[in-house]
Amino acid sequence: MLVKDLYLDCLLYEESSLAHYIYHLLAERKISLEDDSSKIDLSQVNHHKVTEMIQNNVLGFHKVGIYSLKMNQKAFAFIYASSQEEAIQFYKQSFHKAPLNCHEYPLECELTRGNGVISFRDMKKEFGSFPTIAGCFVRG
Repeated sequence: MLVKDLYLDCLLYEESSLAHYIYHLLAERKISLEDDSSKIDLSQVNHHKVTEMIQNNVLGFHKVGIYSLKMNQKAFAFIYASSQEEAIQFYKQSFHKAPLNCHEYPLECELTRGNGVISFRDMKKEFGSFPTIAGCFVRG
């Protein structure tokens, strides 16, 4: 796999730390986008500098996950949010009560919608701002 492909995957899958490390190595000309990713050598990294880049969010990551919040014994709300705390707070504002529990799901998790299947990652592209309710599910 080329560095370019790995870097794009990091951006697509919101792998902030690795993306910042690659960005640093590219900026320092220790690797190029056309190199094989096996050439990435983290011993060449100024870890203090990369830590600062990550803390300052130089690449502009805004991680958004999907959370399942239990409404009652049969119903669940799915909320996109940047953290579990944000999902719970948004749930409380939206439904005027606390959820019974809250669990993060992988964005790669797929669900049936209409006649097709969609992942939470692809569904996230349909929303312009976060936090937001992706939908509700009722068992049985």
